[in-house]
Amino acid sequence: MSLPNPEPILFLIEAFRRSQAMFTAVELRIFDHLEHAPLGAHQLASLIQANPDALERLLNTCVHLELLTLDNGAYANLPLSSTYLTRTSPDSLIGYIEYSQKALWHLWAKLPDAVREGTHRWEQVFGGQGELFSHYYKTEEDKRRFVMGMHAFGQISSPKVVRAFDLSGFKHLVDLGGATGHLPIAACQAYPGLKASVFDLPAVLNVTREVIDGASLSDRIDTVGGDFFADPFPQADLFALGRILHDWTRAKIDLLLKKIYETLPEGGGILIAEKLLDESGVKPLWTLLQSLNMLVVTEGKERRLSEYKEILETAGFRDVQGIVLEHSPLDAILARK
Repeated sequence: MSLPNPEPILFLIEAFRRSQAMFTAVELRIFDHLEHAPLGAHQLASLIQANPDALERLLNTCVHLELLTLDNGAYANLPLSSTYLTRTSPDSLIGYIEYSQKALWHLWAKLPDAVREGTHRWEQVFGGQGELFSHYYKTEEDKRRFVMGMHAFGQISSPKVVRAFDLSGFKHLVDLGGATGHLPIAACQAYPGLKASVFDLPAVLNVTREVIDGASLSDRIDTVGGDFFADPFPQADLFALGRILHDWTRAKIDLLLKKIYETLPEGGGILIAEKLLDESGVKPLWTLLQSLNMLVVTEGKERRLSEYKEILETAGFRDVQGIVLEHSPLDAILARK
């Protein structure tokens, strides 16, 4: 009897090596240097103080991963790398890559313990006690890395989320935990009559204001500091929650939705941006892996649309609609009071 094809297993055995190759190339600023001009391995090794032979191995791997090209001994960025892997690009994903390398990489190493105990691994890996997000904002560098990492994903998903439903009837959007304001920015660009507020922890808002100013929308988007579990919300007829509900337990979600429902006027809406599990529970892979990520990092998980529908209707909302968005890290849900 012939053996099954081992290729899927072999791919999974070495998949982390692909990630670490890209993470290392980003950390060494290889793509930043090559953005100026193509370079040979020895030239680049001199610039970054690396071993030429070792660097050549990494560069050749990046060529095969379709991150670089090699022509006559000179390496150059492909458009994909110039867009997402350089620090000067407005669409850079480096913030999330650095967060993945410096935090998630170590937390995922403790996945067996997380599965056994059903709890996140933050204290086990990094020590300390207290609320998770205080760790992300421990230093200015940590805060900016995490917030801009979320911003990079938001720039991919938010324009699609705000166009998933017709939001033209709403007048004022409040984005709870809105970080850099990428969703209100996308919404105000899509709906000229809309104004918005970003509600987030005060420590975040200096970065938020920088991004809003850069989008030339400071006349339509303001910032409000606060803790959405403890502090009152600004008045609005539309609240947004982007990658928020998947962080928390059901009890905390119920508390948050109750506050939103009580603040909204009749006919007001709630827009939720999360990646939805298929009703079967076994796809898509991105969402399944993200749910494991929530296990090692937070108190939460990813959910099916039917689960969000039950949660929202329990809080009093009606007309719950969900749309799976193609080529987007997030999907969209809209419900009304």
